[in-house]
Amino acid sequence: MQNSNIRTTPYNKPLLEQRADPYIYRHTDGYYYFTASVPEYDRIILRKSETIKGLRNAEEHVIWRKHESGEMSKHIWAPEIHYINNSWYIYFAAGKAENQWEIRPYVLECRDADPVAGEWKELGKMQCADEDEFSFRSFSLDGTVFENNGKYYFVWAEKVGVGRQISNLYIAEMETPWKLKTVQVMLSTPDYDWERRGFWVNEGPAVLKHGEYIFLTYSASDTSANYCMGMLYANKNSDLLDPLSWKKSRYPVLATDREKGIFGPGHNSFTKSEDGTKDIMFFHARQYEEIIGNPLYDPNRHTLTMEIGWSDDGMPVFEYQKQVYE
Repeated sequence: MQNSNIRTTPYNKPLLEQRADPYIYRHTDGYYYFTASVPEYDRIILRKSETIKGLRNAEEHVIWRKHESGEMSKHIWAPEIHYINNSWYIYFAAGKAENQWEIRPYVLECRDADPVAGEWKELGKMQCADEDEFSFRSFSLDGTVFENNGKYYFVWAEKVGVGRQISNLYIAEMETPWKLKTVQVMLSTPDYDWERRGFWVNEGPAVLKHGEYIFLTYSASDTSANYCMGMLYANKNSDLLDPLSWKKSRYPVLATDREKGIFGPGHNSFTKSEDGTKDIMFFHARQYEEIIGNPLYDPNRHTLTMEIGWSDDGMPVFEYQKQVYE
């Protein structure tokens, strides 16, 4: 689908076209592994490259396809690839052909060394702790994993309430890569006006570590030009399951910039540069504001990149730059 309002600038040239919710992971083998939502929402893809720029022309492998019916048969969204306890895991959200909005998080596992060539096994729906009566009972998606002080944590978005439900962010400690150990704790709800445009949304969490802090960015509002990024942060030695350990930024850290031609930035991930000295962010955005039809089915959310700067007080600086990897 083309849009007559597209205006390319040095800031919005994609690394990868029509790849939304980009997730990038650099493994100990020196390769970057990339996955993302595809416009058809029907499969999970992987690319690998020794350089970030090389991902642009790297072969794209389909490592899993949706079911024809039942669970995991509709809206295959926002896959992430993680390496935990010597195995690969992909976390993704999916609905049912019979009920496309019954979105839940699911897990795939690969025990082979190369996740591109290896065999992937379905582990089914992400499991909550035995005593948890709430997690994954409603519209749930965008699960991410991070490690801190020897513990693994799962952060995800889940809708609650009645009517036009509210999407909050939750955290729990993990027992295994496919099951939670603790009951959910709410980290963030849409408090501010910029989180409530179109829909009341906090989703797409991503973790960045730097110095004494753990930073957790997330996306807010609907998926049009309203989409933007907020941020939470906590000291790495604090109790991460205590909501009071986290501080929330009053204003978005990234938002639409019409002059630079970047609309609806969000659903990001982080990695290191090839030499390990720089923090690089992958995020998606559109090159135009006016969307024809439902924004969810507009395919032109492209993968862009950004080098993260750091302020004197140790806070990340998000500033649009000319695309060096395009």
